[in-house]
Amino acid sequence: MRPSRVTWSPTSIGVGHFGPGSRALGGSLPPMARVLVLNATYEPLAIVTPRRAVVLVLDRKAEALDGSGLWFHAERTAVEVPSVVRLRSMVVVDRSRELTISRRGVFVRDAATCQYCGDRAETIDHVIPRSRGGRHCWENVVAACRPCNVSKADRLLSETRFSLVRLPVVPRRLSWVSVAVTHVPDQWRPWLPAAA
Repeated sequence: MRPSRVTWSPTSIGVGHFGPGSRALGGSLPPMARVLVLNATYEPLAIVTPRRAVVLVLDRKAEALDGSGLWFHAERTAVEVPSVVRLRSMVVVDRSRELTISRRGVFVRDAATCQYCGDRAETIDHVIPRSRGGRHCWENVVAACRPCNVSKADRLLSETRFSLVRLPVVPRRLSWVSVAVTHVPDQWRPWLPAAA
């Protein structure tokens, strides 16, 4: 199959209420509901809103691989909100893009654990302080508890009693999934590498 770029232009779709038998009540989608999008090669590509996923399926740009039990109702159709969709055309992915560093991403990478003492992390710290020329990058930012962060202050590790539990690194390529959602749904797990 020849790679092509897929345009995900918004399409008008009537979004009404959930139908009988759907899991959600109250006439609106759960605010954090998300859908995993796979490339034509089954590689995880993005996470989108339920509305975007339904539009992709209705436009025949994607096929639903797993349902969520929630439904969108339009004037002439009812469509189950998918949990996972696969694009019908391959999208070329820029593999040179690195996951953008964020506080949430650092907490996910470091399992919300202080990288100096092992306690619960509450903040982030620059190993080499920015005031000392340190960069704001994955290799220089760690999760830290407040007491360690305050005690270390603007000093280098060599000037303190602190040492790192483990060296900070750029997260795995598919870590964006964990960063994008608070909880990875069970329906997504078959499509994600075990390490993601």
